[in-house]
Amino acid sequence: MAEVVRMPKLSDTMTEGVVAEWHKKIGDQVESGEVLAEIETDKATMEFESFQDGVLLHIGIEKGTTAAVDSILAILGEEGEDISSILEAEKSGGNTPKESLKAEAPVAQKENKPAAPVAEPKPSPAPTTDHKAVHSNENGRVKASPLAKALAKEKGIDINAVHGSGDGGRVIKRDVDEYTPSASNSFPSASIGVESYTEEPVSQMRKVIASRLAESKFTAPHFYLTLDIDMDNAISSRKTMNASGDVKVSFNDMVVKATALALKKNPKVNSSWLGDKIRYNEHVNIGVAVAVPDGLLVPVVRFADTKGFAQIGAEVKDFAERARNKKLQPEDWAGNTFTISNLGMFGIEEFTAIINPPDSCILAVGGIKQVPVVKNGNVVPGNVMKVTLSCDHRVVDGASGAAFLQTLKGFLENPVTMLV
Repeated sequence: MAEVVRMPKLSDTMTEGVVAEWHKKIGDQVESGEVLAEIETDKATMEFESFQDGVLLHIGIEKGTTAAVDSILAILGEEGEDISSILEAEKSGGNTPKESLKAEAPVAQKENKPAAPVAEPKPSPAPTTDHKAVHSNENGRVKASPLAKALAKEKGIDINAVHGSGDGGRVIKRDVDEYTPSASNSFPSASIGVESYTEEPVSQMRKVIASRLAESKFTAPHFYLTLDIDMDNAISSRKTMNASGDVKVSFNDMVVKATALALKKNPKVNSSWLGDKIRYNEHVNIGVAVAVPDGLLVPVVRFADTKGFAQIGAEVKDFAERARNKKLQPEDWAGNTFTISNLGMFGIEEFTAIINPPDSCILAVGGIKQVPVVKNGNVVPGNVMKVTLSCDHRVVDGASGAAFLQTLKGFLENPVTMLV
């Protein structure tokens, strides 16, 4: 008996998907566990495995086509089996998949708009020549009226090139007024510019990023707290740890660990707004923003407060690698209670981030910069890192956010306290 395979819901926010690639064609034998297709969701492109055996009798969503969750993806059954009744029932139910932008138009369209044509100069009634006009006397002096000379100088015209119409070829004012440079004397015309642009369909990931962050920014009342952290001791501690072992600890690993410990001491920041109630999370799951070509993914380091620098670093590296290869699974980006966005490696000193729902806060981490600092009454070189906490004012107040930042500062300025 034929079985319908429907577009799966591969993430909690997925409402539609795009078939990025089919691994089987109509008439192929499909076994349970075989990859049937690759589906682009709002988070990543994922392999979709068949849960049943059979022959692929029908493809309901062509490659590059968008369809809602639960639309017919394919039909599997016995070879030669009649599936017309299934298709007719589905058609009457109105679940026909819609064509995606990828199917309607090429991935990239270019449109060129030529700039407005340059108006050609009106021809002058005065005669012109391609050579120097002959109007000098025996001494080689130009025969021109003083007014004509002055006017030519004002207009930047070579008086020798103007044909004189006065007595004996004398250049007069009218000759200068009516003078048109010949092709050999004129400046080269400016090149005509071309307006152009490229349009691409919006990916499922970018659609969800736009929707969720717009909702967060315009629904949650954001406020921001920025603090300078002295990283001298962190730099020294990291150098010692990296010199003594095979595992290399990054500053990001230290920030994740310090943040997790600070959240345990400041549970009001480790919270979520749920409309009619506020959830204070007793566990610490930190989402770490990872840039990918299509946008941004936030895999989650679970129970980060219980893990060491090396374990946190290994997990983050693994997440980043799998994110770039589109191998992350839904469980990898679910369950965050707090998010960190670190742009320090790109030379960014300071920025503010938009809260990642359902979290009530997000920490924006800048790079470490050498600046003059005051220590023991003396101005000395120092290494300072700026962090900015974005808070949802429905959940977190200024004092709670400030207390969290002070705790974070204490851990990073004294890294040994994170090992106790």
